[in-house]
Amino acid sequence: MTLLDAAAETAPTDPWSAVVGQPRAVAALVSAVASPVHAYLLVGPRGSGKRAAAAAFAGELIVAADGRAGSDPGRARRHRRLAGREEHPDVFVLSPAGNSLRLQEEVAQLIVEASRTPVEGSRKVLVVDRFHTATPAAAAALLKPVEEPAASVVWVLLAEQVLPEHVTIASRCTRMDFGHVSDDEIASVLVSEGLVEADRAAAVAAAAAGNLHRARILVADERVAVRREAWWSVPDRLDGTGAAVALLVAELRAMIDEAGGALTERHRAETVALEEREEQFGVRGSGRATIEARHKREHRHFRTDEIRFGLATLTSRYRDRITSSPGDDPAAIRRTAAAMRAIDRLRATAESLIRSPNEALALQALLLDLPRPA
Repeated sequence: MTLLDAAAETAPTDPWSAVVGQPRAVAALVSAVASPVHAYLLVGPRGSGKRAAAAAFAGELIVAADGRAGSDPGRARRHRRLAGREEHPDVFVLSPAGNSLRLQEEVAQLIVEASRTPVEGSRKVLVVDRFHTATPAAAAALLKPVEEPAASVVWVLLAEQVLPEHVTIASRCTRMDFGHVSDDEIASVLVSEGLVEADRAAAVAAAAAGNLHRARILVADERVAVRREAWWSVPDRLDGTGAAVALLVAELRAMIDEAGGALTERHRAETVALEEREEQFGVRGSGRATIEARHKREHRHFRTDEIRFGLATLTSRYRDRITSSPGDDPAAIRRTAAAMRAIDRLRATAESLIRSPNEALALQALLLDLPRPA
């Protein structure tokens, strides 16, 4: 068996199978393969499948540009397999190491990669993850490379939202929107992958809030329901004092710390495996810095997702208040108005998380503004 045959055997039969619950976005990307433009912007929440879609799209673009792949199925499958793993020499994926995509080093590296010719064929795909974190200077520096790339280059930018400072570069891209993956679809995937029993899948999916990646982490977490109840009960414990708010925030953050234990264990296992490889083959080229940066990023994302989970739980609590307070008497009107203001405040806090605010201060400011149940 040749290496090409082995690659073909391990390639997925459907390169889009990793993208769950996004039929419109997938259909649009499939249609774009035949005649691609210079740049695409995939916009949607974390865990909606943007990065998996970008990898599948990159593989299809490279296959379409490879004249030999049409008559050589094994060659085409190899392109798709390597692109799906983000290991293809003509697919460059950059994910910011820190909280933001910075001008120095990261954007400079992108610009250098955009100037290089493809290694294996006539097309190269540059994928920029978390583009919404780009600083204004970084976005400005990328404008011309994205707007006027070499004929062989296709840019794929991934963002959770389009911020005002990114509107100019977004206008140079073809935009495709990704929504939250439905709870039913997440539950179905978890069961089909054998990660959780059907009777628990729905609860895990609901806690994941449309994020399939988060759902796969939560399957090992038996205390999801406990944390939901803790967030749900927050309004009942507010008494208008800063002391009550400080205590609540401390308790919620401690629960988030505890919830991150499963992720910490997974990272510890990866670190042990890395140390074994370094002992066997040497430290040089082991990728330790990259892995450590990813671990920090994943922990930060996990905490943010836990807070979003809590904010969504609180939003449901206040929406229940609206539906349970019918009537046009002054008291009902006041309760509804207070609940609507609370929902607006929760939404604003959720939106602010994209800029990585101080966690404790953001939660304290929020809880000081929330009304108690009437």
